[in-house]
Order: sequence, then structure tokens, then C-alpha cells
Amino acid sequence: MFFKKQTTWIKLFDSLTSANDRIAIGNVATLQIGNKKVCVAHTSEGFFAVNDKCPHNGASLGSGFCTDKGSVVCPVHRYHFDLKTGRAKSGGGDYVQPYPIEVRDGAVFIGFEETVWNLF
Repeated sequence: MFFKKQTTWIKLFDSLTSANDRIAIGNVATLQIGNKKVCVAHTSEGFFAVNDKCPHNGASLGSGFCTDKGSVVCPVHRYHFDLKTGRAKSGGGDYVQPYPIEVRDGAVFIGFEETVWNLF
């Protein structure tokens, strides 16, 4: 194989406490991470992240809200997207890219998958 996928992990918050202080349960926020805007949601199940741009209208999902059923809702037309899969809850073909979030050594990290060229 000349190409393989690898995940790059970036620290979002130094501690779970600072993450909880920044994004309370039931809320969402837009974070700029390098050249990406990411919508981070905090639910009773933990933190979830998806790309910030709604595929329908381009609105910032971080300006919307999250539901107790695990979806983020676009602030413009109220489209719902599943935070785990990124799929539209309306049954349409729209989706947003989900990103994994992990808590390691008390800090909160987000993972970005990329394809890299590998000769060996």
C-alpha cells in the first residue's frame, strides 16, 4: 500500500475542568483549530465534534444548539445532525464530518484523520 490513513491528535483543552467550563452540558461552540472550524458539543454522554459548516446552507453549527437526543441543530433551517455519525436525522443525504474526541491524562484531544503517502 502506498497510502495509509493516520490520525493526528491535537489538544483542545488542558483539562476536563477547563473543557466543562468553556462548553457546559447541552451547549455547542465553534473552535478554530489550525485551518479548520469545528463545532464541539457537550452532551450528557461527553464531548463530540463535527465540522462547523452546515452542508445545506453553510451556517455555523456552533451557533446552533444540541439536543438531548445527541444531535446538533443548524441555527438557520433547524436541520439535525447526529453527533456520532454526522448523518442528517431528517433522512436526507446531508452529513457533516464527525471527529473523534478522547480524554487522555485529564486533557481533551481531537483527532483529524489524513491520508499519507508511505513507500515502506
